[in-house]
Amino acid sequence: MPENSAMKYRFEKQMRMIPMVASAAVVLGLIACTTLTPEIQPLPGSLTYGGTVVHSPYKPGTVIKNTFLGKFGYRINERYVVQPDGTLKLTYQNAGQDYYIE
Repeated sequence: MPENSAMKYRFEKQMRMIPMVASAAVVLGLIACTTLTPEIQPLPGSLTYGGTVVHSPYKPGTVIKNTFLGKFGYRINERYVVQPDGTLKLTYQNAGQDYYIE
């Protein structure tokens, strides 16, 4: 009988640890998801490429779209948001093939 109670105690102890291990795994997963992403870098052809400061006449918060052909003929789509000081901040950039439809 003493072996049975020792095994039961060990089993209960292990069962108490499962929620702690699971919650630690969730916390580590959330920490990994909150890493900062680097800022989008302007490409040659972007409105702000090379550190150029562009001032917009539009009100702050306005989204400005820019499209141009990049390296190797890829179509680059960008979105800028007008900041309170009138400058443009690059918020989105996507490259894809340029399809010409006649």
